[in-house]
Amino acid sequence: MSAAPSVHGDVAAGFGPVADAFRRNFTHHGEIGAAVAVYAGDEPLVDLWAGHRDRERVRPWERDTIVPMFSSSKGMSAFTLATAVSRGQLDYEQPVAKYWPEFAQAGKENVTVRQLIDHQAGLSGLSKIVKLRDLKDRAALAETLAAQAPAWEPGTRHGYHALTLGLYESELLSRVDPAGRSLGRYLADEVTGPTDADFFIGYPESESMDRVAILSATKGLDILRYEVRDVPFRLGLEFQTKRGYSYAALTNPRPGAPARAARREFLEVEWPGMNGVGNARAVARTYGAAAGRTGKLDISDAVLDLLAAADTDTTVPAADLVLHTQSRYHLGFRKSCGSFRFGSDKKAYGTTGLGGSFGFADPSTGLGFGYSMNRLGMAILDDVRSRNLREAVFRCV
Repeated sequence: MSAAPSVHGDVAAGFGPVADAFRRNFTHHGEIGAAVAVYAGDEPLVDLWAGHRDRERVRPWERDTIVPMFSSSKGMSAFTLATAVSRGQLDYEQPVAKYWPEFAQAGKENVTVRQLIDHQAGLSGLSKIVKLRDLKDRAALAETLAAQAPAWEPGTRHGYHALTLGLYESELLSRVDPAGRSLGRYLADEVTGPTDADFFIGYPESESMDRVAILSATKGLDILRYEVRDVPFRLGLEFQTKRGYSYAALTNPRPGAPARAARREFLEVEWPGMNGVGNARAVARTYGAAAGRTGKLDISDAVLDLLAAADTDTTVPAADLVLHTQSRYHLGFRKSCGSFRFGSDKKAYGTTGLGGSFGFADPSTGLGFGYSMNRLGMAILDDVRSRNLREAVFRCV
């Protein structure tokens, strides 16, 4: 058992158990540095941070520390599309090719926006090798994305578009936005700006790297001490054989080692849904604005109702062709499915990130939740540290 660090921040009356769970993540689950936040609409109920920004435990985790949050960025990206839908610029049920004609290549002419963002389009991998520097050439990247043939018949199955989804979303959004903005720019102007959320897709040159926490891979004895592993056998097998949906989806574009993500050359590129950098407060504040319908987000009640739908599409089997687990995707977010449950009921929606980060909205209680950390856990979806925190939250509600 590790020593408990000093925990900084505040909790509202009645939410002390969340602070207790946060502290136990350090003493019992190998936390190095982390933050957790809960917002009821615009009101912070929990805002805590502790530990260190580096594995050597020299640089303290500060109030404004941010960290790469990987696929937790997908929820922030989904809010940008929801904003465009609310403004009548985009329709979830219309073909992507209506807005992006070149997308109709290779049998994709009938793929709807909903199918694309719900990981049903079969575009989880790319045939052409794409490197990090290639993501800066938006025109060339758009040609590559449009030319890609689906790996399965769109709308019949789903498989996690781990690295490609945000690239498709950004090009689609730029086609319907009157200003032609990329998703990262749109996010800053229309989502994180109004909510004052410290979250970026495309880290600005004006922002210092000093406050970005260094990530730490879990290895050696720490795997035995701290990890509850849930990596499906088939996913591991595909990586061993370098073939299959999982290998294709998780190796191209080539991100490099996750533990090396906290560097400017990686974070400065706009890679929506993949390389967002922020913290628990930013994510909880945004989800809280959606769950509590505070008006900070320019998303209509009708669209917020759609996001919070308890009954989602079950015509597509829950078996995820990429992650080899049970999944439900809904308008760019995750929903509870199988053993992975979050929120107070089926209306909750959010996204998880590689290593353990998580953010979600709970419309039935009006709460937004965010968790960020720098020790990269090995769970596919349900990291024990995040689970401990959110379960403590709902015991307090």
